[in-house]
Amino acid sequence: MSCTLEGTAAPAPLLRAARIGIDTSQEFVVYMHRDCPVCRAEGFTARTRVQLRLNGRSLVATLNVVDPGLLQPGEAGLSNSAWQVLGARPGDHVAVSHAPVLESMSRVRAKIYGHRLDADALQAIVRDMAAGRYPDTHIAAFLAACGGGRMDVQETVALTGAMVDVGERLAWDAAPVGDKHCVGGLPGNRTTPIVVAIAAAAGLVVPKTSSRAITSPAGTADVMETLTTVALDLPAMRRVVAREGACLVWGGALALSPADDVLIRVERPLDLDSDAQLVASVLSKKIAAGATHALIDVPVGPTAKVRSELDFQQLRALLEAVAQAHGLRLRVLRSDGTQPVGRGIGPALEAHDVLAVLQGAADAPADLRDKSLRLAGALLEFCGRVPQGEGEATARQQAASGAAWSKFQAICEAQGGLRAPPRALLREPALARCEGVVTAIDSRRLARLAALAGAPNVAEAGLELHVKLGQRVAPGQPLLTLHAQARGELDYARQYLEAWPVFSVADGA
Repeated sequence: MSCTLEGTAAPAPLLRAARIGIDTSQEFVVYMHRDCPVCRAEGFTARTRVQLRLNGRSLVATLNVVDPGLLQPGEAGLSNSAWQVLGARPGDHVAVSHAPVLESMSRVRAKIYGHRLDADALQAIVRDMAAGRYPDTHIAAFLAACGGGRMDVQETVALTGAMVDVGERLAWDAAPVGDKHCVGGLPGNRTTPIVVAIAAAAGLVVPKTSSRAITSPAGTADVMETLTTVALDLPAMRRVVAREGACLVWGGALALSPADDVLIRVERPLDLDSDAQLVASVLSKKIAAGATHALIDVPVGPTAKVRSELDFQQLRALLEAVAQAHGLRLRVLRSDGTQPVGRGIGPALEAHDVLAVLQGAADAPADLRDKSLRLAGALLEFCGRVPQGEGEATARQQAASGAAWSKFQAICEAQGGLRAPPRALLREPALARCEGVVTAIDSRRLARLAALAGAPNVAEAGLELHVKLGQRVAPGQPLLTLHAQARGELDYARQYLEAWPVFSVADGA
């Protein structure tokens, strides 16, 4: 007779790892044969959460059960993301066991039923999320439970702190350390690369980390990736900042507030971005990156993310309260969100706008240039680099002299080299059907239109705007041009535009 010593766990069963080439984005998935002996012995069924161990690494994955033909009974098929994180190689055997009990999920259920979450509860939830223990369904439940104004100020302060605590936190020798962020909701508006270049040229330290798109056709990281390498690790980021005083990198490649990237992954398909989550996302990144001063741009308009003066005041108050609780100096600026800023909407198209402004091109979008100069000037004043009232003039001088363009090139070279953003293979204009004055532009529909054309996943895709509010148009005049890499996506976007017009054109003198 054999026995197992009390307190000693039996070894987890092994299955041969198989790479089956399924892209599940950042969600870990494992596939097993319906007659797999491990499935039968352990009582695994479809959607069971299982723990995988290999080469000293482990992760929690969602099980999908497959019919005969795709896998053998003794194999575990790994999604691309799981294969990569485990460092698997052909012939390796992966240990499979039940996932640890997810006790923090009881706190999420409490929030669903309307209870407040204290700091300990939020720490537990965020820690489990960052460790990959939550499936997307559980993350979606947390986001929904906290959305719609169901988190108060103290909960938002605690959520922000928890998101900072589960990752790395940078510190810099220089002071002040500046940062600039836009809350989004306005297509185009790619001011950040320009502001960083101007501020760094004026001597301000700006270690800028950015997210990819959540609900928009492009994030700053998506735009910069068409120009240079943005997936830098922390040592590489430090080298760039030490050399040039600034960087423009993707925050997801760093261990700064890693739970934020997990939440963003689920927010994107849900098209969900609540105030509390927005504030925690933005400020946790700033705090973790070592910023001492942050300038926040909030566009306000009828089809922007923030639609009214009341919404703006509430968001500003929440941003300021959470920043103060964490010792971050913050300035929130209201900007015009009634129409897009710049011409391009989509990663590469926005990158072309950025280059045109920095290079001082005669046809550079004037609204993007002017807004970038105002924001850069405000950041320089806020951080004490220039006296009050002299910021915009200093920013304009840095741009006009070519210093900002030189600094931008240097930053890109330090990150791996500057390259030209690509151009789409297919382009098709959308023409005005009547004469009149453009009285409204629907930013949400424009963002949807660019996404249907392929942005941000296809860098070249999106659209280029040709008109602004108040402009008179004639029949047959191009209002915008769709850009796509595939005929199907171009057709899909055109069909949407025919069904859901984004411009209001009215008769006018």
